[in-house]
Amino acid sequence: MSSAAAFDLQGHRGARGLAPENTLLAFARALSIGVTTLEMDAGVTEDDVVVVIHDRRLNPDVARGPDGRWLTGRTPTIRELTYKELQRYDVGRIRPGSDYSKRFPDQRRADKVRIPTLEEVFELTRHARNGEVRFNIETKLSPEAPDETVGPEAFARALIKVVRDNGMAERTTIQSFDWRTLAVVQKEAPEIATSYLSAQQQWADNIDAGRREGSQWTAGVQYRDHGSVPKMVKAAGGKIWSPYYGDLTEALLKEAKSLGLSVLPWTVNDRADMERLIDWGADGLITDYPDRLREVMAAKNLPLPRATPVTP
Repeated sequence: MSSAAAFDLQGHRGARGLAPENTLLAFARALSIGVTTLEMDAGVTEDDVVVVIHDRRLNPDVARGPDGRWLTGRTPTIRELTYKELQRYDVGRIRPGSDYSKRFPDQRRADKVRIPTLEEVFELTRHARNGEVRFNIETKLSPEAPDETVGPEAFARALIKVVRDNGMAERTTIQSFDWRTLAVVQKEAPEIATSYLSAQQQWADNIDAGRREGSQWTAGVQYRDHGSVPKMVKAAGGKIWSPYYGDLTEALLKEAKSLGLSVLPWTVNDRADMERLIDWGADGLITDYPDRLREVMAAKNLPLPRATPVTP
Protein backbone atom coordinates (compact mmCIF):
# COMPACT_ATOMS: atom_id res chain seq x y z
CA MET A 1 0.00 0.00 0.00
CA SER A 2 1.35 3.41 -0.96
CA SER A 3 1.65 6.14 1.67
CA ALA A 4 -1.16 8.09 -0.02
CA ALA A 5 -3.42 5.07 0.38
CA ALA A 6 -2.61 4.68 4.08
CA PHE A 7 -5.82 6.59 4.90
CA ASP A 8 -8.67 5.80 2.54
CA LEU A 9 -10.55 8.91 1.39
CA GLN A 10 -13.72 7.59 -0.24
CA GLY A 11 -16.00 9.87 -2.26
CA HIS A 12 -19.56 8.69 -1.51
CA ARG A 13 -21.55 8.17 -4.71
CA GLY A 14 -18.68 10.08 -6.28
CA ALA A 15 -19.07 13.40 -4.51
CA ARG A 16 -22.80 13.57 -3.72
CA GLY A 17 -22.58 16.84 -1.82
CA LEU A 18 -21.10 18.59 -4.84
CA ALA A 19 -22.45 16.88 -7.99
CA PRO A 20 -25.37 14.60 -8.99
CA GLU A 21 -24.90 11.28 -7.20
CA ASN A 22 -23.53 8.21 -8.96
CA THR A 23 -23.02 10.07 -12.24
CA LEU A 24 -19.93 10.63 -14.35
CA LEU A 25 -20.11 14.28 -13.23
CA ALA A 26 -19.80 13.20 -9.59
CA PHE A 27 -16.96 10.78 -10.26
CA ALA A 28 -15.13 13.37 -12.34
CA ARG A 29 -15.52 15.88 -9.50
CA ALA A 30 -14.11 13.39 -7.00
CA LEU A 31 -11.14 12.55 -9.25
CA SER A 32 -10.47 16.25 -9.77
CA ILE A 33 -10.50 16.86 -6.00
CA GLY A 34 -8.36 13.80 -5.34
CA VAL A 35 -9.69 10.69 -3.62
CA THR A 36 -8.29 7.28 -2.81
CA THR A 37 -11.53 5.50 -3.69
CA LEU A 38 -14.67 6.13 -5.72
CA GLU A 39 -17.60 4.72 -3.74
CA MET A 40 -20.70 3.85 -5.77
CA ASP A 41 -23.78 1.64 -6.01
CA ALA A 42 -24.66 -0.95 -8.62
CA GLY A 43 -27.79 -2.38 -10.18
CA VAL A 44 -28.44 -4.86 -12.99
CA THR A 45 -30.79 -4.05 -15.86
CA GLU A 46 -33.27 -6.33 -17.63
CA ASP A 47 -30.61 -7.09 -20.25
CA ASP A 48 -27.96 -7.75 -17.58
CA VAL A 49 -25.97 -4.53 -17.89
CA VAL A 50 -24.31 -3.44 -14.63
CA VAL A 51 -25.21 0.21 -14.06
CA VAL A 52 -24.32 2.67 -11.32
CA ILE A 53 -27.40 3.68 -9.35
CA HIS A 54 -28.36 3.69 -5.68
CA ASP A 55 -32.01 2.67 -5.67
CA ARG A 56 -33.63 -0.56 -6.79
CA ARG A 57 -36.33 1.61 -8.40
CA LEU A 58 -35.95 4.91 -10.20
CA ASN A 59 -35.99 7.53 -7.44
CA PRO A 60 -38.70 10.19 -8.02
CA ASP A 61 -36.55 12.70 -6.14
CA VAL A 62 -33.79 12.54 -8.77
CA ALA A 63 -35.28 11.04 -11.93
CA ARG A 64 -37.12 12.87 -14.72
CA GLY A 65 -38.75 11.17 -17.67
CA PRO A 66 -38.21 11.78 -21.39
CA ASP A 67 -40.79 14.59 -21.16
CA GLY A 68 -38.67 16.38 -18.55
CA ARG A 69 -41.23 15.85 -15.81
CA TRP A 70 -40.47 14.40 -12.40
CA LEU A 71 -41.54 10.80 -11.98
CA THR A 72 -44.53 10.12 -9.76
CA GLY A 73 -46.22 7.08 -8.27
CA ARG A 74 -44.71 3.62 -8.37
CA THR A 75 -41.61 3.85 -10.51
CA PRO A 76 -40.07 0.94 -12.46
CA THR A 77 -37.29 -1.15 -11.01
CA ILE A 78 -33.90 -1.15 -12.68
CA ARG A 79 -34.43 -4.84 -13.40
CA GLU A 80 -37.61 -4.05 -15.39
CA LEU A 81 -35.77 -1.75 -17.81
CA THR A 82 -33.19 -2.45 -20.47
CA TYR A 83 -30.07 -0.31 -20.49
CA LYS A 84 -31.41 1.55 -23.53
CA GLU A 85 -34.71 2.25 -21.76
CA LEU A 86 -32.88 3.44 -18.65
CA GLN A 87 -31.00 6.01 -20.73
CA ARG A 88 -34.25 7.88 -21.35
CA TYR A 89 -34.21 9.21 -17.78
CA ASP A 90 -32.36 12.33 -16.59
CA VAL A 91 -30.77 12.13 -13.13
CA GLY A 92 -28.86 15.41 -13.04
CA ARG A 93 -31.11 17.31 -10.64
CA ILE A 94 -32.88 16.86 -7.31
CA ARG A 95 -36.61 17.58 -7.13
CA PRO A 96 -36.97 21.20 -5.90
CA GLY A 97 -38.47 21.50 -2.44
CA SER A 98 -37.82 17.87 -1.50
CA ASP A 99 -36.14 16.97 1.78
CA TYR A 100 -33.37 15.43 -0.28
CA SER A 101 -32.78 18.71 -2.07
CA LYS A 102 -32.60 20.59 1.23
CA ARG A 103 -29.91 18.20 2.47
CA PHE A 104 -27.57 19.05 -0.42
CA PRO A 105 -27.93 22.76 -1.20
CA ASP A 106 -24.40 22.95 -2.63
CA GLN A 107 -24.86 20.16 -5.15
CA ARG A 108 -24.39 21.55 -8.65
CA ARG A 109 -27.36 20.48 -10.75
CA ALA A 110 -27.22 19.66 -14.46
CA ASP A 111 -29.45 18.55 -17.32
CA LYS A 112 -29.20 15.59 -19.73
CA VAL A 113 -27.31 13.49 -17.20
CA ARG A 114 -27.69 9.75 -17.63
CA ILE A 115 -27.19 6.72 -15.40
CA PRO A 116 -23.73 5.36 -16.30
CA THR A 117 -22.57 1.80 -16.68
CA LEU A 118 -19.86 0.55 -14.36
CA GLU A 119 -17.64 0.16 -17.41
CA GLU A 120 -18.05 3.88 -18.18
CA VAL A 121 -16.82 4.74 -14.68
CA PHE A 122 -13.75 2.58 -15.21
CA GLU A 123 -13.19 4.31 -18.56
CA LEU A 124 -13.43 7.75 -16.93
CA THR A 125 -10.53 6.89 -14.62
CA ARG A 126 -8.50 5.77 -17.62
CA HIS A 127 -9.27 9.09 -19.29
CA ALA A 128 -8.09 10.82 -16.12
CA ARG A 129 -4.86 8.77 -16.33
CA ASN A 130 -5.45 7.65 -12.77
CA GLY A 131 -4.14 4.13 -12.42
CA GLU A 132 -4.28 3.95 -8.63
CA VAL A 133 -7.77 5.10 -7.65
CA ARG A 134 -9.84 2.28 -6.18
CA PHE A 135 -13.52 1.39 -6.56
CA ASN A 136 -15.87 0.49 -3.71
CA ILE A 137 -19.02 -0.91 -5.33
CA GLU A 138 -22.16 -1.68 -3.34
CA THR A 139 -24.61 -4.34 -4.47
CA LYS A 140 -28.10 -2.86 -4.11
CA LEU A 141 -30.43 -5.71 -3.34
CA SER A 142 -32.57 -6.75 -0.40
CA PRO A 143 -33.71 -10.11 0.99
CA GLU A 144 -36.93 -8.29 1.85
CA ALA A 145 -37.61 -7.44 -1.81
CA PRO A 146 -36.31 -10.44 -3.79
CA ASP A 147 -38.47 -9.74 -6.84
CA GLU A 148 -37.00 -6.28 -7.42
CA THR A 149 -33.49 -7.40 -8.44
CA VAL A 150 -31.58 -10.40 -9.63
CA GLY A 151 -30.63 -12.81 -6.85
CA PRO A 152 -27.40 -12.52 -4.85
CA GLU A 153 -25.52 -15.12 -6.91
CA ALA A 154 -26.45 -13.61 -10.28
CA PHE A 155 -25.81 -10.08 -8.98
CA ALA A 156 -22.36 -10.94 -7.66
CA ARG A 157 -21.39 -12.82 -10.82
CA ALA A 158 -22.50 -9.98 -13.12
CA LEU A 159 -20.41 -7.54 -11.11
CA ILE A 160 -17.40 -9.84 -10.94
CA LYS A 161 -17.45 -10.25 -14.73
CA VAL A 162 -17.36 -6.50 -15.43
CA VAL A 163 -14.60 -5.97 -12.88
CA ARG A 164 -12.49 -8.80 -14.30
CA ASP A 165 -13.15 -7.87 -17.94
CA ASN A 166 -11.82 -4.38 -17.21
CA GLY A 167 -8.76 -5.61 -15.33
CA MET A 168 -9.86 -3.86 -12.12
CA ALA A 169 -10.01 -6.79 -9.67
CA GLU A 170 -7.01 -5.69 -7.62
CA ARG A 171 -8.41 -2.16 -7.34
CA THR A 172 -11.98 -3.11 -6.48
CA THR A 173 -13.88 -3.78 -3.27
CA ILE A 174 -17.44 -5.10 -3.34
CA GLN A 175 -19.50 -4.03 -0.35
CA SER A 176 -23.04 -4.79 0.77
CA PHE A 177 -25.59 -4.73 3.57
CA ASP A 178 -26.73 -8.03 2.04
CA TRP A 179 -23.86 -10.26 3.09
CA ARG A 180 -25.05 -13.07 0.80
CA THR A 181 -23.40 -11.34 -2.16
CA LEU A 182 -20.13 -11.03 -0.26
CA ALA A 183 -20.09 -14.77 0.41
CA VAL A 184 -20.37 -15.37 -3.35
CA VAL A 185 -17.54 -12.95 -4.12
CA GLN A 186 -15.26 -14.49 -1.50
CA LYS A 187 -15.87 -17.97 -2.91
CA GLU A 188 -15.77 -17.21 -6.64
CA ALA A 189 -13.47 -14.17 -6.88
CA PRO A 190 -11.10 -14.21 -3.90
CA GLU A 191 -8.88 -11.65 -5.65
CA ILE A 192 -11.62 -9.02 -5.15
CA ALA A 193 -11.85 -7.49 -1.66
CA THR A 194 -15.15 -7.44 0.23
CA SER A 195 -16.50 -4.95 2.76
CA TYR A 196 -19.28 -5.65 5.27
CA LEU A 197 -21.75 -2.79 5.65
CA SER A 198 -23.78 -2.50 8.83
CA ALA A 199 -26.41 -0.25 10.33
CA GLN A 200 -28.28 -0.51 13.62
CA GLN A 201 -30.68 2.40 13.40
CA GLN A 202 -34.47 2.71 13.38
CA TRP A 203 -34.30 3.78 9.73
CA ALA A 204 -31.94 0.98 8.70
CA ASP A 205 -30.93 -2.19 10.54
CA ASN A 206 -29.39 -5.18 8.77
CA ILE A 207 -28.03 -6.70 11.99
CA ASP A 208 -31.37 -7.22 13.82
CA ALA A 209 -29.59 -7.94 17.09
CA GLY A 210 -32.86 -8.11 19.04
CA ARG A 211 -34.83 -10.14 16.50
CA ARG A 212 -35.54 -13.68 17.69
CA GLU A 213 -35.39 -15.07 14.15
CA GLY A 214 -32.14 -13.29 13.46
CA SER A 215 -31.27 -11.24 10.40
CA GLN A 216 -32.10 -12.11 6.81
CA TRP A 217 -29.22 -9.90 5.65
CA THR A 218 -26.17 -11.51 7.20
CA ALA A 219 -25.89 -14.85 5.36
CA GLY A 220 -26.63 -16.91 8.46
CA VAL A 221 -24.08 -15.16 10.69
CA GLN A 222 -26.16 -13.98 13.66
CA TYR A 223 -25.49 -11.41 16.37
CA ARG A 224 -26.74 -13.75 19.10
CA ASP A 225 -23.95 -16.20 18.27
CA HIS A 226 -21.12 -13.68 18.34
CA GLY A 227 -22.12 -10.76 20.55
CA SER A 228 -20.76 -7.92 18.39
CA VAL A 229 -20.78 -6.82 14.77
CA PRO A 230 -16.97 -6.95 14.41
CA LYS A 231 -17.04 -10.59 15.54
CA MET A 232 -19.82 -11.27 13.02
CA VAL A 233 -17.74 -9.79 10.20
CA LYS A 234 -14.73 -11.85 11.25
CA ALA A 235 -16.86 -15.02 11.41
CA ALA A 236 -18.16 -14.33 7.90
CA GLY A 237 -14.60 -14.25 6.59
CA GLY A 238 -14.53 -10.48 6.24
CA LYS A 239 -11.52 -8.22 6.48
CA ILE A 240 -13.24 -4.81 6.15
CA TRP A 241 -16.07 -3.53 8.35
CA SER A 242 -17.99 -0.48 7.18
CA PRO A 243 -20.42 0.62 9.91
CA TYR A 244 -22.76 3.61 9.98
CA TYR A 245 -20.59 6.17 11.75
CA GLY A 246 -23.31 6.89 14.33
CA ASP A 247 -23.14 3.26 15.50
CA LEU A 248 -19.39 3.27 15.96
CA THR A 249 -17.75 3.69 19.36
CA GLU A 250 -14.07 3.88 20.11
CA ALA A 251 -14.34 0.56 21.95
CA LEU A 252 -15.95 -1.16 18.94
CA LEU A 253 -13.30 0.26 16.64
CA LYS A 254 -10.55 -1.06 18.91
CA GLU A 255 -12.26 -4.47 19.04
CA ALA A 256 -12.45 -4.58 15.24
CA LYS A 257 -8.79 -3.67 14.91
CA SER A 258 -7.84 -6.34 17.46
CA LEU A 259 -9.59 -8.85 15.18
CA GLY A 260 -7.50 -7.69 12.22
CA LEU A 261 -10.32 -5.77 10.53
CA SER A 262 -10.01 -2.48 8.68
CA VAL A 263 -12.74 -0.01 9.69
CA LEU A 264 -14.33 2.37 7.14
CA PRO A 265 -17.29 4.29 8.61
CA TRP A 266 -20.02 5.81 6.41
CA THR A 267 -21.24 8.55 5.60
CA VAL A 268 -19.23 11.20 7.47
CA ASN A 269 -19.83 14.81 6.44
CA ASP A 270 -19.17 16.89 9.56
CA ARG A 271 -15.59 18.02 10.10
CA ALA A 272 -15.72 17.36 13.86
CA ASP A 273 -16.85 13.79 13.23
CA MET A 274 -14.09 13.34 10.67
CA GLU A 275 -11.48 14.54 13.14
CA ARG A 276 -12.80 12.32 15.94
CA LEU A 277 -12.91 9.17 13.82
CA ILE A 278 -9.42 9.77 12.45
CA ASP A 279 -8.15 10.24 16.00
CA TRP A 280 -9.81 6.98 17.03
CA GLY A 281 -7.87 5.16 14.32
CA ALA A 282 -10.35 4.63 11.48
CA ASP A 283 -8.65 3.34 8.33
CA GLY A 284 -10.64 5.69 6.11
CA LEU A 285 -13.94 7.52 5.80
CA ILE A 286 -16.74 7.57 3.25
CA THR A 287 -18.02 11.11 2.68
CA ASP A 288 -20.27 13.15 0.43
CA TYR A 289 -17.71 15.98 0.67
CA PRO A 290 -14.23 14.72 -0.25
CA ASP A 291 -13.03 18.33 -0.34
CA ARG A 292 -13.82 18.73 3.38
CA LEU A 293 -12.12 15.47 4.28
CA ARG A 294 -9.00 16.49 2.36
CA GLU A 295 -8.84 19.69 4.44
CA VAL A 296 -9.14 17.70 7.67
CA MET A 297 -6.49 15.23 6.48
CA ALA A 298 -4.15 18.05 5.50
CA ALA A 299 -4.54 19.65 8.93
CA LYS A 300 -3.55 16.32 10.49
CA ASN A 301 -0.57 15.95 8.11
CA LEU A 302 -2.00 12.83 6.50
CA PRO A 303 -0.79 12.06 2.96
CA LEU A 304 -3.29 13.19 0.33
CA PRO A 305 -4.28 11.14 -2.73
CA ARG A 306 -3.32 12.56 -6.11
CA ALA A 307 -5.84 14.83 -7.83
CA THR A 308 -6.43 13.99 -11.49
CA PRO A 309 -8.65 16.68 -13.05
CA VAL A 310 -10.98 15.29 -15.71
CA THR A 311 -14.23 16.09 -17.47
CA PRO A 312 -16.72 13.38 -18.49
